[in-house]
Amino acid sequence: MDLPLLLTSSQEFDIPLGSIMDGLESHNDETLSGTLTPTSDTEARAQETLQTYLDALPYKAESTEEMHQHLEFIVGRIAICVKTKDWRALSSWDGMLQCWLLMKYPMAKPIRAKLVRLYYELVLIPGIDTRLMREEVTVLGSAAALEAAVACPAKRAMAQEAQRQSTRNAVNILLFVAEQGHRYYPSEEIPDMLECFLSRFNKDTVLTIIPVITSFLPPKSPHSYLPVIFKLWEATNSSIVDDRFLEMIGSLAEEYVSGVAGAEGGVEWKDVGIFTQEQWTFLVGKCLGSFNVPVANMRGSSNTGALADTGANRASLRIKKNMNRLLSLARIIVYSMSVDGPIRKDDLSQGEAFVAGSKAVHSLDMLITSTESFFHPSNHGAWSLTLTSFIKHVSAEFLKRWKEEEQKSCKTPVTQRLTPAIKRSVVVMLRTPSLLAVFSKDPFATAFSQQCLRSLAILEPNIVMPHVIERAIGGLEVVNETHRTTAVLGLLSAVSLPLVSEQMWFGGQKHLLGLLDLALPGIDMNDPGKTIMTAMFIMATMAHVKLGQVTPATHSLPDDVAAMDEDVPPEETGDLLPDTPTLSRDEERALVRDATSEFEGWVTGFFRQIFKLFENLPEEGGRSNKTGGKQEEAALSTVKTALDVVCLHLSDEIFDSVLRLTYEYARSNARANSVRAFGQLVGGLSRVQPQKTIDLFLPFCAARIEEELAHGASSVRTTSSHAANPSDTVLHWNLAILRAALGYGGPALLKHKAIILSLLSSLVLHTKSERGFSGAGRLLVRILHTIAGTYTQESRWVDDETWNDPNFNAEHCRYWGKYYEAKDVPVTWHIPSDEEISFVIEILTAIGGPALDTLESLLPSVNVWDNVARNDFCRYLHAVRSLWNGLPSILLETEKIISNPCIDNETELPELLARPLKVNAGFILSDPKDPRYQTILAHRTRFGEFLHASAVALRQSATEDHIDAVIQVCRGIDMYLLEYATSRSSYGTISKTYQTARDGNRLWTKQKESPRIVFVKRAQHYHHGRQYMHSLYRSRSKLDDHLLDDLVEMSLSRYTRVRKYGQSLFFNVCSYYVRSTRYCLPMLLDALAPGSDPDRMKGALHTLGNKAIASYALSVKGLISECVSSLTEEASATDSARVQTPSLDEAVDALSSEFSPNLLDQILWDKATSVAPRRLAQKEAVYGATVERIIRIATMPTTHWKYAQYALRILSTLLRRDLPPNPQVAKLFMTNVCSPETTTRTCAQRAIIQILKHVKMRTFSRGSLDTLWLEEYRNPLARTIQIHEPSQFLASLHEPVTLDSEDNIYVDKITSGFALWGKTVKGYVSPKDQDSSIIWETESLPALEAIRETLVSDGWLERLTVLWSQESNRTQGNIDPRSDNFTFIKKIAKLLGDVNLDRVLSLVEELIADSDRYKQRAGAELLHGYSRGSKHWPRQAHGALLEWVMHRVPTIFSQIRPDTRNLWETWFSLQVVDRDPRRTLALTNWIQSIPLEFNGDSAFAMSKSLSLFGIFAECAGPRYEPFVNEKLDLLFDNANTSYAEIREQIAVNIDTLIHIQWRPGYRSVTSLMEACRQQSDPFQIRRARHLDRVETFVKYFPQWREERLPAPRVSQSQYDKTGLTLLQWIWNTSHGAHAPSLFPYVLPLIPEILRMSELSDNPELIKYSVSVLFILSAVTPPHEMIEPVANTIMEVIKTSTSWKVRHNALPALIVFFYRNLPNFSQRAIQNITEILVVCLSDENVEVRTIASKVFSGVVRCSQRSQIPSLRKRFLSVEAKTTIPPRSDPNYASSLRTLHSAILGLCALVECFPYVVEKWMPPLMEVLARHSTDPPPISATIRSTASEFKKTHQDTWQHDVGTFDEDQLQALQTMLIGTSYWCEERRERQLLWPGLARLGIEAGHVK
Repeated sequence: MDLPLLLTSSQEFDIPLGSIMDGLESHNDETLSGTLTPTSDTEARAQETLQTYLDALPYKAESTEEMHQHLEFIVGRIAICVKTKDWRALSSWDGMLQCWLLMKYPMAKPIRAKLVRLYYELVLIPGIDTRLMREEVTVLGSAAALEAAVACPAKRAMAQEAQRQSTRNAVNILLFVAEQGHRYYPSEEIPDMLECFLSRFNKDTVLTIIPVITSFLPPKSPHSYLPVIFKLWEATNSSIVDDRFLEMIGSLAEEYVSGVAGAEGGVEWKDVGIFTQEQWTFLVGKCLGSFNVPVANMRGSSNTGALADTGANRASLRIKKNMNRLLSLARIIVYSMSVDGPIRKDDLSQGEAFVAGSKAVHSLDMLITSTESFFHPSNHGAWSLTLTSFIKHVSAEFLKRWKEEEQKSCKTPVTQRLTPAIKRSVVVMLRTPSLLAVFSKDPFATAFSQQCLRSLAILEPNIVMPHVIERAIGGLEVVNETHRTTAVLGLLSAVSLPLVSEQMWFGGQKHLLGLLDLALPGIDMNDPGKTIMTAMFIMATMAHVKLGQVTPATHSLPDDVAAMDEDVPPEETGDLLPDTPTLSRDEERALVRDATSEFEGWVTGFFRQIFKLFENLPEEGGRSNKTGGKQEEAALSTVKTALDVVCLHLSDEIFDSVLRLTYEYARSNARANSVRAFGQLVGGLSRVQPQKTIDLFLPFCAARIEEELAHGASSVRTTSSHAANPSDTVLHWNLAILRAALGYGGPALLKHKAIILSLLSSLVLHTKSERGFSGAGRLLVRILHTIAGTYTQESRWVDDETWNDPNFNAEHCRYWGKYYEAKDVPVTWHIPSDEEISFVIEILTAIGGPALDTLESLLPSVNVWDNVARNDFCRYLHAVRSLWNGLPSILLETEKIISNPCIDNETELPELLARPLKVNAGFILSDPKDPRYQTILAHRTRFGEFLHASAVALRQSATEDHIDAVIQVCRGIDMYLLEYATSRSSYGTISKTYQTARDGNRLWTKQKESPRIVFVKRAQHYHHGRQYMHSLYRSRSKLDDHLLDDLVEMSLSRYTRVRKYGQSLFFNVCSYYVRSTRYCLPMLLDALAPGSDPDRMKGALHTLGNKAIASYALSVKGLISECVSSLTEEASATDSARVQTPSLDEAVDALSSEFSPNLLDQILWDKATSVAPRRLAQKEAVYGATVERIIRIATMPTTHWKYAQYALRILSTLLRRDLPPNPQVAKLFMTNVCSPETTTRTCAQRAIIQILKHVKMRTFSRGSLDTLWLEEYRNPLARTIQIHEPSQFLASLHEPVTLDSEDNIYVDKITSGFALWGKTVKGYVSPKDQDSSIIWETESLPALEAIRETLVSDGWLERLTVLWSQESNRTQGNIDPRSDNFTFIKKIAKLLGDVNLDRVLSLVEELIADSDRYKQRAGAELLHGYSRGSKHWPRQAHGALLEWVMHRVPTIFSQIRPDTRNLWETWFSLQVVDRDPRRTLALTNWIQSIPLEFNGDSAFAMSKSLSLFGIFAECAGPRYEPFVNEKLDLLFDNANTSYAEIREQIAVNIDTLIHIQWRPGYRSVTSLMEACRQQSDPFQIRRARHLDRVETFVKYFPQWREERLPAPRVSQSQYDKTGLTLLQWIWNTSHGAHAPSLFPYVLPLIPEILRMSELSDNPELIKYSVSVLFILSAVTPPHEMIEPVANTIMEVIKTSTSWKVRHNALPALIVFFYRNLPNFSQRAIQNITEILVVCLSDENVEVRTIASKVFSGVVRCSQRSQIPSLRKRFLSVEAKTTIPPRSDPNYASSLRTLHSAILGLCALVECFPYVVEKWMPPLMEVLARHSTDPPPISATIRSTASEFKKTHQDTWQHDVGTFDEDQLQALQTMLIGTSYWCEERRERQLLWPGLARLGIEAGHVK
């Protein structure tokens, strides 16, 4: 999984634990001890994997037993933290556990299972901080859960997710946890889960429940719930639902590829994989719809699901997850492949047969064939990325499955496995589109195609590689377009392994040298992109090759070489191109041997090209002195890597030649623009043979440097970065060469010790410019790292012993591309020898000692420094710092004496502070008794003390001229504190490098073998991971504290540059050192004291603004208001420490049982138990003090309004449900509710809402914290209603309520009953007629009283209404009630009752009577708040309010204006939504009594009534069902209204009412599951209750059509009016979640909709009819409706006498056919084909033309088997038909007949856009005969020829071989016609046959 970067911001130190886990590479190979199954074999394999890691280290690592002791220690601390609820300490021990996991030692299955159980319980603790929850989830994911791990029922987690979590992060985290653990939920709970989830499923919760279903349902026994999933999916129109279900189905398909032979709860394979034929057809349809390719004139999205999702509620859209739909579709297809049907012999096979005998492969073939034309670069669009991504995933998943089935452990039965025929079919199928798309203009589409071809080349190189080589040579020889060359180079990089390895593709090696020669000109800085791709190609191929001539063997071939012949694939011809000779194995190898002799020439040319590149580099510039821009830098970086790879694999002879060449270039050149680049080149040579390189370059470069220094190079004193001085170029040139040459081969430096020491002394003494002394510093770093570092050597693809073996050199080409297993790769390391360590000490003494002496002598005079002294300080300090930068692992730190542990002895224990994981990490000196250790330690300590002294001195001087010196000191502190072992950034870089190498060389995801370099990098990565453990959780010495003080002072500096640098360093240091944040807090807080320097205060505020420091500061002091604004309620609350968690304690006990009895240190346990209450009390005290101070600041009259606003924000985040609300806080917020500042007012209102919510929760929880946090509290008026019979329950909702009876209950929300009825529903009884039925919690009464006092105070309400009545936006057309406002009033009304009600109502009356719409809005908000908040008032008060409202409702309704309509409609909606209509019976009766008029005088008045009617019906939901039929009849009867807005309203209301009746409402989950298994329509989407009304319209439409009015009044015709109403209804419904239920109504309307599309006198009718015809294809219909819809359209085409109808119907038919292609039977497709053939003879040429296009698409997608008969049919017509003279009466009919045949033949040609079938060339001669016929025949032929040329230009070199000379001439004639010039040209071509191959190009000339 992708582990997030976690900042442990609530801790005393913030170590990003996520960055620790970044080192956990993919769990697929050599995984950490996580994927253990309960078998001893697996445990043995895990131990064997660990041993490969340990064997690769250059030192002895800990045994498994020792690491188990570390684990026991960590788990013991975790157990104590959990039991004492010390969450801050637990967070740090979570990091320690992740560190232990990073070491990859095996963990016993029981321990891992119980550990996961513990963290599962931790995630579900009520009230836990979301950040802590995220950390626990990180550990949970990295611990690799097992089946015994998650014993918690799924319902519990569901309850947590659904009830207590309100933040988006918490919801998504919990769903992630459920998804990680759902595999281990028992399958027996599936019915209970479905009942729990589906009983909550309705139109408003679709996007909430579906993610929960897919996250919780276990993959076990999917046969029990898959029918429900598919039927539910079929009934839902949603893009998000598609993504969720496709991901789920894809996982199941992969999980059960083995069928019943797989894991527990296996699934028997059905028609296609684990799916029935109906389910499979549905899935393939979803796949086709996901491509979003344009068909006919329909562009854009191919479904309306995304638009339907936009109408979902906000709560649903909080649930987010990154999903890859195309990957899921690829998995479904690939893991459903098997031989499950008869084999189709070829494309022309008849009958029910499938490609390779597999239905899944056949479906894939259909998908690729139907989208083939969209892969071509000329047909580029948004769909290109989708299609190429799909084929990439298909090829990768296929390769993965193929390789999995090659493993001995594969459980898939042989009968269900992939076959060679399936493999070949898939490769051939994907080859052409991927070869086309590789030249796409979209770089991502190109990359996806390259990745696809890489997978295909691994599967079938003989089929793929010849075509790749052909295109590569063509693309590199002739550059037509720049991006084509780049694409070819990228493609060659992708297929580099088959190209060089004879084990993968025998015959590819001979092409290597030719391709390398062709690629060499690509290294050109004028085109950085091409240079990058060229370098990548060279790098990819050379990484597997030895660049040297194959030498004759002096002995017989070794056994391993001879045995390699057995691994070489047989000499298959594969898919050879024309004119390709077939060579024997020996001939192929002879060609390769001969080619290797050209390596030396190519390498020389390569280096000369590199030199040329360097010479043309841009000059350095910019702030960072980079070479050019980002593109140039990227090109140089890639070239550098390619150089390293090439140098690494040079033979000795070629290496010597290159070394001499490079040396001569270095001697004769010194270029400022390529200093760094040339140094990197030399570094590549030094890495291979350091001794030779150093011996050659060191004397020369040292002499040149000394000479330059003597002549004044780098003598201009500077202390800041600057451009290079031209006179210093030679110095920097030679410095760069030396840095590179001395970067490798530690022992090689020892023989030059004297030169090196002399040179270093000179450089430190004489380099005075910043560029000079920084370059000298980098040289120091490289030298010390070379001699004192632990690093890997021998990075070639074979080890040195093999490399130098004469037998290997005799046949090294056979080894190219060799892969290894980890156990077969010994790793060679450089370990510093005693002599090298002595050299280090000598350098420290000779360089570091004198430099420090000079620095110390400068320090006393800091106040009088001049430029010389300042420069000396900076450069000498830089030199000393560089010394230690090169020695990060020279010493192992011992236990430090901690002078200030920063421990609160009352509440904290030092034993619970985390400490480094002490593992052996290869430190050079680890024994403090070693004199060398003490010597180096003394040097280091002296340097640290100097840094502190210099920081103090510079701080006291406070001179702006010393900024550069301060920065140097700051960098020195950075080095001293953080350059130890391996830093986080270094480890991240090493991890990324390893992962890139591993993933780039991995052929499939679970591959164990890799090139040798990958395992070398893995060893390096593991070594640095061990060192990284030592850099974390470091303790602080006294000197460290002093340096931290200095850092804080720098963070508070008056100089911005110093302050920013110090702050960034301070944040970094705090993440390494324990309690460093706490140690520094007092200084930061003191800087905020009144009277402090503004700059210091600014620096302190910025530092404390860091989230990690701010949250920790609050927990310590509670007085940093600037940082707590980012805290949530859970972050400041402490109630999670008081919640009883018995299941968590059980998990701890269960985990403890797996360790020794001494797991829990009893003494530590006693201490932790004793401090826990004090810790809780202290947190409460801190919280209280913080709140009091913020209140005091906010209420001070001198406080600026902005700061007061901040104070309110802070207080609002500190509100807690576990404590009674503070009256002062409540009063402060209520006062600010009337603030003139909108932000302040909104914050105050929301805070009051939260306070009142907490009062309600506390009252109903009755003192139980568990109930409070889980929100399982219960209103005393709430009652639970048992649902025995749903119909009786719904009927009871219409019965009047007897107020004094307990049996009569108001049911406000009916949350179940759509798909499934729950067992109960919640209702409320009416309160008694007394003061109050609810007594609020006593402890909260003071806060309520404070709120009440403010509410009734003079002028408060008046001020509030004035503020609410202000105009918020003058340009806003419609205004809605603001939820913050009416929720605020509603909460007040709920808890304070009718206090001040009369005053409120008088204000409301004034406001709603005012003509100002903003005042009306304020009145509506007040009125709504009180009317909804009075639900549980005493009857008398509630009745009085309702009576007052009802007296004014008619007036309100009558006074609604267009600009206030939306406001009051929303108000009415809010009054009735989620509310039992019997509560407001008067309002309900009034709404229902409103007369509905459709043909009155005022359209607006009628629209108001209809809108209110629709609002009430929608809000009433199932309660309104008894009235639906009556109202629908009324709406249908008036569908012919003359008003457009009334028709629109009718359409909306029809949709609403029909949707109300759509409620399958099963009584039990058993009956639902049974219905989904047995019935075709369990969710009733095919049930059209009101179809008779639609059929009535259909019956009368012909009559109304005849009665249409003349043109000026045509829109008032009954036909047009009724038609528009129905079309708008269809349009609205098709964009909703219930769109699939529309088709039964649409089917009988289709003929009339097609007729409407020709009525040009009514543009609106045409627009809607055409749109509806196409939108039907954007909704997935029930499969039974697909062919009837197509048949209906075909019947219209057959019978219509209007050519416009036929012309409009054909595109609609092809779009619908294409979108639903998998659902059409062969008979239906044949019928479509026949009707299209008939249309080819249509009287209208436009119909014929579009019929030809449609016909071509249909044949290409589904009717290729009919091509012979169709071709014969068209040729017969063509042969029989001649065109008589134009004067002949039969001229028109003959022309039409011949044109139909030509259109048919041209359509057949266009069926194959990218291949030339064998019957095509003869067909060209037939078509050419008619190229001069009268239009439209000649135009059709020219159009076809032009399209043929465009689609075949990429493969013309191959396709031209299928044509003879006459056929080529015929094709040319089709393009340009016949002329005298053409005849003459043809004669010339016959004289020069070579031109015939270019005949197609000649067509350009007219």
